[in-house]
Amino acid sequence: MLSTLRHLLRLSRIGLVLARHGALFPLEQLRSQHPAAGFVGQAARRLMRRDLADMRDGIRLATALTALGPSFVKLGQVLSIRADLIGEDVARDLARLQDRLPPFPAADARRIIEAEFEQPVDSLFSRFDDVPVAAASIAQVHFAETADGREVAVKILRPGVEEALATDLALFGWIARWLERLLPGSRRLKPVEVVRTLAEVVAIETDLRMEASAGQELRENFAGDDGFMVPEIDWMRTSARVMTLERVVGVRADDTAALNAAGLDGRTIMANAARFFFLQVFRDGFFHGDMHPGNLFILPDGRIAVIDFGIMGRLDRQTRLYLAEMLRSFLARDYVAVAEVHFAAGFVPENQSRPLFAQAARSIGEPILGKPQNEISIGRLLAQLFQVTATFRMETQPQLLLLQKTMVQAEGMARLLDPGANMWVLAEPLVREWMIANLGPHARIETAAREATAFLRRLPVALDRLERLTDPERPWPVKTRGGRAAAALGGALCVALLWLILG
Repeated sequence: MLSTLRHLLRLSRIGLVLARHGALFPLEQLRSQHPAAGFVGQAARRLMRRDLADMRDGIRLATALTALGPSFVKLGQVLSIRADLIGEDVARDLARLQDRLPPFPAADARRIIEAEFEQPVDSLFSRFDDVPVAAASIAQVHFAETADGREVAVKILRPGVEEALATDLALFGWIARWLERLLPGSRRLKPVEVVRTLAEVVAIETDLRMEASAGQELRENFAGDDGFMVPEIDWMRTSARVMTLERVVGVRADDTAALNAAGLDGRTIMANAARFFFLQVFRDGFFHGDMHPGNLFILPDGRIAVIDFGIMGRLDRQTRLYLAEMLRSFLARDYVAVAEVHFAAGFVPENQSRPLFAQAARSIGEPILGKPQNEISIGRLLAQLFQVTATFRMETQPQLLLLQKTMVQAEGMARLLDPGANMWVLAEPLVREWMIANLGPHARIETAAREATAFLRRLPVALDRLERLTDPERPWPVKTRGGRAAAALGGALCVALLWLILG
């Protein structure tokens, strides 16, 4: 009861801020389903500040979320990948949400470091710059130098940020649960799952060891690759609230003037960036989920360096196969194949119409794929595809939504580097080669062999369970005549299956 009262009081204050910023427009969009919600949305517009009246809805929402604090900035970042929920225009505005706050005092930064490592800052670093180089809602970054002369960047969590985020996450979860109860149609959009995704992001960003681990994994994936640089983690100076990593010295990927002045070729960098994106998504199934220009730097030798590993995405092998086939089908304008991929993946229920889905895919693909090569945006294509999912009862795929947002960011950077080229055309040979390796006859044999091996490993347990069901008085039934016969028969069948697959 008390927690509900606290949530209601907090919600009223949030509602007032949103109303003042004209950010309750989603309620107006519910007018046809829930007249009361539409009425509240219209009434709230009367409270809007006049200086915000000419702004787009998405800009006003981004401004309101910034005013509400760190949790809401993170919520805006999560919503920016949900074009199916808030619309493409609003999602695009939220994607530009700047996660910047005034820095906290250097004395607090030093105090946190000393508390984490139980030793003075001066014993950890020979130089520690008190003026931060970046300050965001969760943490801020200081440059420093270690005793052995290495230049590093030190990321430190804001004081008290964990408690503030936990309070707001509890509120978001409460709202999401009530939303699903009161608006059953919202369940397809999975508001509870949106909050769960936000909680996962926050959990990683407020335990810098998790972010450091993600950075280390990405670094290992590209070890020995001359085109990319992922900074090395200094684990001896990393803890839950402090992360230390190699300092990156380069030019921001969107600073074309500086790139030209340094004699760096935009076309070469763009081709390298396309390969970098492809390898993350398809080869590794582990990709950087926040590839805006502020996180990408070009080193003097032309390598691409990436920082900030708080938002990372994962795709299992099967999803990567479906995704590759879907992209290939779209680029070939084979919309029947696009539909088949969606049904085979289970993204669209079997009771929906395949021909109608293929028709919808065509209505999305033709206007985009008919443009000049350098203007084709696969990220935009996927965004529009997700918008029509309600018609076919297609459930939201969170892993693909994050990928779609990352695609848009990568495409935007690619156009800055080389306006006349298209990253998908450059990556197409890689996609084709990967698909042959993963969908060809040899790949199918390997997949079947893996499945057979997994089956063999599970067989003794399965037989055990079967025998227990038929004779509960015998705890180890494989010792019985029937158990031995069943095990022998099962083993023979598996050996025969494996021989057929590998032979």
